[in-house]
Amino acid sequence: MNSLVIDLFLCGVAYVILIYFVATMTKNSLRKGNNRNDDGDGGIENFTPPKIDLPPGVIWPSDAPKKSKTPDPVEF
Repeated sequence: MNSLVIDLFLCGVAYVILIYFVATMTKNSLRKGNNRNDDGDGGIENFTPPKIDLPPGVIWPSDAPKKSKTPDPVEF
């Protein structure tokens, strides 16, 4: 047999063995942790948004003054 064919065959066998080991190790680690909501970073979760200090004169749209729906009467 040609040396190229032997090399390709050995690389294919090594690839199959490597994929087998990776698949078996991944399957074992997935069985251990059934909690799918756990992202693994630990700590206390804080869901409150951060308080951002805005420069003077800048306000959030939700803090804008409410406009009246009826316009003020105009005097002539």
